[in-house]
Amino acid sequence: MPAKRRLTMRQLRQMMRLAGSGTSSREIAVTLGIARSTVQDNLRRAAEVGLSWPLPGDLTDDALEGKLFARNGVKQGTRRRTEPIWAELAVELKRPGVTLLILWEEYRASNPDGYGYSRYVAARFMLRLQGMSQGSR
Repeated sequence: MPAKRRLTMRQLRQMMRLAGSGTSSREIAVTLGIARSTVQDNLRRAAEVGLSWPLPGDLTDDALEGKLFARNGVKQGTRRRTEPIWAELAVELKRPGVTLLILWEEYRASNPDGYGYSRYVAARFMLRLQGMSQGSR
């Protein structure tokens, strides 16, 4: 499967222009040299945020990108789920009889929409690897 490459703002604007003139998704894809599903996905995104051709004259490339590719109400750098307090968990894990499963069950009891067990364990593992790479164990 080929790697995804980002479309340029020029391609996105041309896609909007062609779609506005009634060109089919297939023809737009051939013209721009991209997949038809990419065209359909981007046109769907534009329709969801209320964009159509002609685009407003004051719409910059950054603003267009922000409108089309914003993560539905989640600010960049924030988590969608409540993070456990990893430092406290590290201390708890040192106690006899305490396992990740027990700590995860407590976490899920207080955060029903929190991480599933596999993601919880993977996040814990990744944090441990980060600590090792920084010299602390």
